[in-house]
Order: sequence, then structure tokens, then C-alpha cells
Amino acid sequence: MIWMLLALAPLSLWTAILLLPWRPWATREYLNASDVVGPEPLPDITVLIPARNEAEVIGRTLEGVRAQGPGMGIIVVDDQSTDQTTREAMAWDGVRVIPGEPLPPQWSGKVWALEQGLRHVRSGWVLLLDADIVLAPGILQALLHHAHTHDVDFLSLMARLRMTHFWEKWLMPAFVYFFKLLYPFALANSPSSKVAAAAGGCILVRTDALRTSGGVSAIKDALIDDCALAGQIKTAGFRTWTGLSHSVQSLRPYQGLKDIAHMVARTAFYQLHHSTVLLFLVTAMMILMFWVPMAGLAFPSVWPKLIALSALGIMMITYVPTLRFYGLSMGWALGLPLIGGLYLLMTWMSAIQFWQGTGARWKGRAYGVED
Repeated sequence: MIWMLLALAPLSLWTAILLLPWRPWATREYLNASDVVGPEPLPDITVLIPARNEAEVIGRTLEGVRAQGPGMGIIVVDDQSTDQTTREAMAWDGVRVIPGEPLPPQWSGKVWALEQGLRHVRSGWVLLLDADIVLAPGILQALLHHAHTHDVDFLSLMARLRMTHFWEKWLMPAFVYFFKLLYPFALANSPSSKVAAAAGGCILVRTDALRTSGGVSAIKDALIDDCALAGQIKTAGFRTWTGLSHSVQSLRPYQGLKDIAHMVARTAFYQLHHSTVLLFLVTAMMILMFWVPMAGLAFPSVWPKLIALSALGIMMITYVPTLRFYGLSMGWALGLPLIGGLYLLMTWMSAIQFWQGTGARWKGRAYGVED
């Protein structure tokens, strides 16, 4: 009886995820540059780029911005860089480079850089763009078209993460997959839902909506600043939309498991509100969903084995749309139980760093450190 119950529990959970009406595993919310043809002047947009030690990539980012069309304002806030970020940005005509001020207490670095840049924005729309993001020609026009057509005030696109090396192919699609399970895009895009989500690498927001809702100073200490900003905008009564895209590309390399682990650990325990209770609940849930079906293949009875196999099958079926969206083989879905285990270990790594008072380091700054 115990084997049957152990097998049925994860099967019930995966079946529920598969049948949820908002389909968190699907990839139907997306926007590409090919949806709109032909560049046009964009005088009512300011592109705001916070940059800290991004000399190697800022040129490609600005090249992608300039390809969107003429007339935009472009502001780069050099957030106390120690490399040649300022020189690389100033090499581009029409780019205004603002030297960043020292980071005040209680502010996260990126949000502080955005705050400084927003003081100089006078346009109707502002594009908040990470310094390691390349835009395909026409994607900004497509975002504006979607905003006007659907009366949306805040739009964000999940950048296509680098998936070149083994660890990137194995873990980065799952990063998007897990994000969508936590923040279902269909619910986040619905005005009647309280769920709010955003991908911080590329956010287009109506300037008056941003300021009316409190500006970025209202989320000054947020580490997951994109979702916090989306929640703030949505709570103020404005409409938000987020989706996937092939036309927004991240240049950030993750050469090995260590790089990805540091990226996840930077915010994982913060996302659990630094709660040990939530950490243990998430651990129990992840073990039940990802490891018990694998262990179920060794159960002594036939029916529990078949039920566990069914849970594994449904689990992998929910992952296939993400793999297809990024043009990867469906064979990568076979590793999802192990991938889930690795992300759980990274979450514990995040918690241990917090308890030790070290936090995760990003761009020379420590995050997730208890006061």
C-alpha cells in the first residue's frame, strides 16, 4: 500500500500541472521581431541600460539598439565599473553615458543604476535593457505594436539564454521552464490575476505608469527586481504582459556548472523570503515530484512501477515544449529528474550562503546577506 501511495502522489501532481487551464508549461506567450516588418522612427522611446563591468559586450548591445530605428534616446549608466565600459559606450554617437554614483545603503546595484538613469528620461516609453542583451532588428517596434494593440503598459521578454555548451543546454532551458511554473505567463498577463511576472533583461514600460506606481525607488532593495516591478505596476492598476522571444538574446556565458550555480544561488533563497520552513517544504515537494518517480522504478510491485513510469512520462511531456521552443532535442527531457535535483541543491547553496552571512557575489557585490 505504501508503494502505491508513493507512486500516486507525484503522478497526481504532474497530472494536475499538465491539465491546469493556464498551462504553465506551454510556450504560447511569445513575441518575435518577424511579427512586424520594417523599421520606423522611435522618437518616444528612451533606452536605459545599467552597466557594470560590461566592456566586452556593451558594444554589441548598443549595436542591437541602434538597429531598431532612428530617433531614440539612449542612456547608459556606468555603475561604478572598473573596466572600460564607459569608453566603449562613449564610442557610439548619440549615446549618453552617466557616471554612476556610489551605491547607497539598502539599494541593490541594478535598481540604483536605473534610478539614476530615470531622472533623465523625458519620453513616453522607456526600455529597461540589460547590458548583455542583443535585440534583433524590429523587436522594439513589435513590442510597441503589441502594447498599443492590446492596451498594455508594461511588457517584458524573456531573453534567449545561451545554450551552446553541455551545461547550458542541460540547465538553461530548465531555468525558463521552472520560472514559468512559478510564474505562469497566462496568469501574469491576466488583469484579473494577482500573479505578476517579468523578465528583467528587456522591459518596455510606459513612463507615466512607472512613475505613477512609485518608480524603481519603491523596489530599491529587491533582488528579483523584475517581478517586483511587475507586481508594483499591476497593483497600481496598469496592464502587464510577459512572454518568450527568439529576438532577445543574452550574451552572458555560463561555461560550467559553477557559473550556473552562482547565478541561481544569488536569488533562490531570497525567493523563499529567507524562510527555513519554506525551504523544507520546497525540498519535500521537489523530492516527491522529481526523485520519487525515479525511485519508483525500483518499487517491488508492478503497478507502483507503472504509475511511477507514468509520472516520469508526464513530467517529461511538460518539458518538451520548452525544448522545442529553443530548438533542442527532446532527449534532454530524460535528464529532468536530475536537473530538478541540481536546482534543489543550488537552492540549498543559496540558503547556506545566507546563513553563513556571505551571500552570493555578483559583479563584485554580495547579495542575499543578512543585515
